Amino acid sequence: MSANLKYLSLGILVFQTTSLVLTMRYSRTLKEEGPRYLSSTAVVVAEILKIMACILLVYKESQCSLRALNRILNDEILNKPMETIKLAIPSGIYTLQNNLLYVALSNLDAATYQVTYQLKILTTALFSVSMLSKKLGVYQWLSLVILMTGVAFVQWPSDSQELDSKELSAGSQFVGLMAVLTACFSSGFAGVYFEKILKETKQSVWIRNIQLASRNRFS
Repeated sequence: MSANLKYLSLGILVFQTTSLVLTMRYSRTLKEEGPRYLSSTAVVVAEILKIMACILLVYKESQCSLRALNRILNDEILNKPMETIKLAIPSGIYTLQNNLLYVALSNLDAATYQVTYQLKILTTALFSVSMLSKKLGVYQWLSLVILMTGVAFVQWPSDSQELDSKELSAGSQFVGLMAVLTACFSSGFAGVYFEKILKETKQSVWIRNIQLASRNRFS
């Protein structure tokens, strides 16, 4: 049962990631009359939905009691402002990152974006070593090198890119590449910083996510 659940979760994660990238890419490149939606608005709406989802999970953990939910939110969020302030740094970085992803998808094709964005695995590993003193084995470092090499090959000019040049100029591709690389570094740092905070506290990850999303909303 646990193995089936593990593969089901993996499948849902792959579907969610792929559909999100394709939907964002389509919405940012769709040619229609009138101005496009603001990426900042989309980021705020996403954080509001995240808060609602986390509140529902906390509600379930509190045995579906509104009184217990209200007490937890008051005790862990409203009465502990300093704990929420600690998340100002990662929330600000995540806000920047989420907006950069829209810039990247507006200037890169979905495949190039998806492969390049996997460099966040490399940045997360580097920040984990420097900030959390984690040690990586030889095979782990080799995997990261292979990942970096694969991303480099994706960015290597090819004949097929001449066809794409009609839709995307070299300048826009450079902007998209810089946006996704910056997002990779910000994702790695914010993720490791958030993990460090979680290890230093007894609060649940759902409460921390509510605090993080709340800071994102007002950043």
